[in-house]
Amino acid sequence: MCTETPNWDPCVNSARLLLAWVLAGLVAGIVLHLSGNTAYATIAWAAASLPVALHVALGVIRSLRGGRLGVDVIALFSILGALALDEAATAAVIALMVAGGEALESWAEGRAQGALTDLLARAPRGAARISNGEISDITLDAITPGDLLLVRPGETVPADGTLEDAGATLDESMLTGEPLPVSLQQGARLRSGAVNAGGAFRMQASAGAATSTYAAIIRLTQAAAQARAPLVRLADRWAIAFIILTCCVAGVAWLICGDPRRALAVLVVATPCPLILAAPIALVAGIGRAARRGIVARRGIVLKGGAALERLARIRTVIFDKTGTLTPGRPRRAGIEADAALGRDAALRLAAALAQASTHPVSVALVAAARARGFDLPVPESVEETPGGGLSGLVDGKALTLGSEGFLIGRNMGPEGGLFAAALVSAAGSVGWLAVEGRAAAAFIMADGLREEAPRAVRALRQLGVARILMVTGDRAAAATPIAAALRLDAMLADRDPEGKLVALEAEAANGPVAMVGDGVNDAPVLAAADVGIAMGAHGTAAAAEAGDVVLLADRLDRAPEAIAIARRARRIALQAILLGMGLSLLAMVAAAFGWLSPLAGALLQEAIDVAAILYALRALLPGKDGAVAQLSGEAGLSERVAEHAGLRDLAEALRGAGESLHDGPAQLAELRALERRLRDELLPHQAAEESALYPEAAARLGGQDPLGVLLRMHTEIEGLADRFSALLPLAEAPGGLTEVAAAHSPR
Repeated sequence: MCTETPNWDPCVNSARLLLAWVLAGLVAGIVLHLSGNTAYATIAWAAASLPVALHVALGVIRSLRGGRLGVDVIALFSILGALALDEAATAAVIALMVAGGEALESWAEGRAQGALTDLLARAPRGAARISNGEISDITLDAITPGDLLLVRPGETVPADGTLEDAGATLDESMLTGEPLPVSLQQGARLRSGAVNAGGAFRMQASAGAATSTYAAIIRLTQAAAQARAPLVRLADRWAIAFIILTCCVAGVAWLICGDPRRALAVLVVATPCPLILAAPIALVAGIGRAARRGIVARRGIVLKGGAALERLARIRTVIFDKTGTLTPGRPRRAGIEADAALGRDAALRLAAALAQASTHPVSVALVAAARARGFDLPVPESVEETPGGGLSGLVDGKALTLGSEGFLIGRNMGPEGGLFAAALVSAAGSVGWLAVEGRAAAAFIMADGLREEAPRAVRALRQLGVARILMVTGDRAAAATPIAAALRLDAMLADRDPEGKLVALEAEAANGPVAMVGDGVNDAPVLAAADVGIAMGAHGTAAAAEAGDVVLLADRLDRAPEAIAIARRARRIALQAILLGMGLSLLAMVAAAFGWLSPLAGALLQEAIDVAAILYALRALLPGKDGAVAQLSGEAGLSERVAEHAGLRDLAEALRGAGESLHDGPAQLAELRALERRLRDELLPHQAAEESALYPEAAARLGGQDPLGVLLRMHTEIEGLADRFSALLPLAEAPGGLTEVAAAHSPR
């Protein structure tokens, strides 16, 4: 049945039974008619059409009770009019059109929401709780925070929590899109929906099943089928206008020729199934396409309904949060400034040893940097931590203080002199200070670099025609400016609290619909206030995911332009399907009004028009360009080259340190020899790999003449400097040679 809006929980069996009944009656009537039993054929056709007429009439009554005029009234009048005018065969064909449209609609909805079915099929059904040394099976509703749960092999993690055993292997493809299992260590965060791909393990629940990650994803996906999009409401308004037009054309045709069959033919071809079904089917198909990219194609996009999709298609401005959105939110050590008497390595070792007692992101980064260099970190003693300030304690018998500048100043250990001026001026991120025995001795510059896919995401948004892209962050301008500059954003607003972000959003809304992309609790208000809120749901907060209209389940920023591209394509297909179906119907109405179509021929023609419009709308399920920027192949080795950059940063810092402290001695010479080997073994092979595989493929994608010529020339210059370093090394190894080399190459 052609209803005003699709029933998103259809009774598929009823639709199939109704269609089967009509088909059986229509075929029986044809057989009887061909065998000469015309009277019985008429009865068979009437029997096939009357149940459909009753079905439609009940739908119209329900619409009238809801205060709306059911547009199926045209189909009802067509069936009843055909029976009254002894056009039983026409009535049966109209009934087939109505029943077939309802069955096709049910099939389309099933295709569009297959991702939700996949989600529900993978949903946990229960849990095993460990209590007093005994294991008991419980329902999901019985899980409470703090429960100790057992997850057996192949089972789905029932609730969010932390890993209690030494390790576990999980398949998180349904959550993140990552196809390979991940290995987690004790204390790791677990999210419901992941599947145990290894041995049984214990976990402590941090939330009930109803408030856990997987339940939230299912709620988001279910909500995607419930909202009535603006485009669907627009189709409703067009449908009412179409009813009026149909009645006028049918009435005029009847009055002019005096034949009620002429009016019946107009009614038959005017049944507005394409208008009513095409828009919602295309929009829900778009939602299904986005969801299937998350579940089947491992892309990770959930759209919360047709209204969100329709608004997303009209976005003109995109606002990004910084930390956790444009950046991973995991600071890394970008540089060290240390007192010459202490040295950079010793400063890092002491700071990392003390930082072991803290879980602050800066502390974690310092520990990771020290362990990457192979430092043996002693256990700190008498540690005291001041939340939001820093740490103090003993390492190797030395009194250390590690924290922010304000924390050290509050303890009369503030940095002095020009040693740290360069650190402060060049700091693009936060600065952690180390005081040794009450005196500031080192500064650690921490930076949160760009997400690898962030530039690609911004380029894709530009290609989609997004007019304005900006960043609004609560971080300092010094930390945010390099990020905005690297991405070539249109504007950057720093030091903004949640209220300040709302003010910025309101200002941008004057230029058209605005999308906000964020991940944290402080982003939830602006995500909810934006025309479309896009939440980073993989590692973002539940508050952000609930407030957003679009949730990126995979922790990938480039899914945002993909979501916009999918929405635009679905909306475009919806409008095209409406215009296609109604355009053909209008032409058929004109032909029927002039008597060129009989009621039976009109019914058959309208059946074909309905099928064409609905199948056209289903194109939104098929893959499109989806706004994705063409990515390099695995043979280009981009990920390997990016991974090598961490070691090259350490090499650059080691070269700088060696240059700043040249002295004549065996230890210095050994250090220089090691650096020369690293240049030959690490840097130069890295450049060669880039030139042999990465650059050619990248150049082909970029086009133009020699697009990477500047990088190649830079490689040549680096190779020349490396050769020069190698040539000077034998001179430095001669007695007194290092001093002479240093003097010869020092600035004058």
